[in-house]
Amino acid sequence: MADYDRNNNGLQELEPSPVEESPLGSKEDYFPSQNTPSNPPQNLPTSTLGLSQHSPIWYLTRIQRYSSYVFTAYGVAHIVNTSIIPLLTASVPESNRYLLLTRPYYQGIPAEPLLIIAPLWAHVISGVALRIVRRNLNAKRYGDSGEKEGTKRSFFSSDFWPRVSGVSKLGYPFLPLLAGHIFVNRAIPQQFPGGQSNVNLSYVAHAFAKHPVVSYVGFSALIVVGVWHITWGWAKWLGFTPEQVTVQGGEGEVWQKRRWYGINALAAAVAGLWMAGGFGVVGRGGLAPGYIGKMYDQMYQRIPVVGQWL
Repeated sequence: MADYDRNNNGLQELEPSPVEESPLGSKEDYFPSQNTPSNPPQNLPTSTLGLSQHSPIWYLTRIQRYSSYVFTAYGVAHIVNTSIIPLLTASVPESNRYLLLTRPYYQGIPAEPLLIIAPLWAHVISGVALRIVRRNLNAKRYGDSGEKEGTKRSFFSSDFWPRVSGVSKLGYPFLPLLAGHIFVNRAIPQQFPGGQSNVNLSYVAHAFAKHPVVSYVGFSALIVVGVWHITWGWAKWLGFTPEQVTVQGGEGEVWQKRRWYGINALAAAVAGLWMAGGFGVVGRGGLAPGYIGKMYDQMYQRIPVVGQWL
């Protein structure tokens, strides 16, 4: 039986001893006696407060999962206001009335911190922390002694970092796109008289009419990346991704393809619905008149990098 020797960075030959030094502990644990019940009670260790003591991965995974539930609730409310209602009313001014009625529920205190800020930060930070914890766990499991050929192994070495999933690959570009969207629609308006009260669907329509290329490209990227990330993320939480198929052989491959096409079809339907109302109605709402239109122009000129050309 070969084991890894961390001090010599080599392999050391050991005599097999499955009973005296079993991988699960003592020989009684490995080969239970006849007096031991076949299904002994599993008592989870608890803290002094009576809470179950789980690993950091257990807690971080649940923080990442449940924070996405909360943020999804906000996303549903947002797509209703920015797409479904405009589709039903076919009018930006009429849709603004419904937006003003529902805005306090997801853009005020305490709804906005609870539905947007806290879940977003919790989701991102827990995801990064999960990768670091898993990296360190892999390093301990596979014998990272901190040295390799006389030189200290870098923390950023790819040897022990877990593979980046497709959902994570979508999440990384989604974060700056979402941050930019929040900055343009929340941070910039606060620098003007009236603050957030000046921003509604007419603010978005003005951008499409005045700066169509930037608006269509920006909103398309935000919607596509965001919808695919959220849809595949929910499929993972529910156990519906192709990688989670348990059937083996040819039948399993068929189910994997069905799930792949099904998830992408659902994401395409949601993105198409969002674009139908956002582009087809709000995007064709036209320029805002008078003083409001001039103020919108000044707001868009505050956008970093591209604002000087707007």
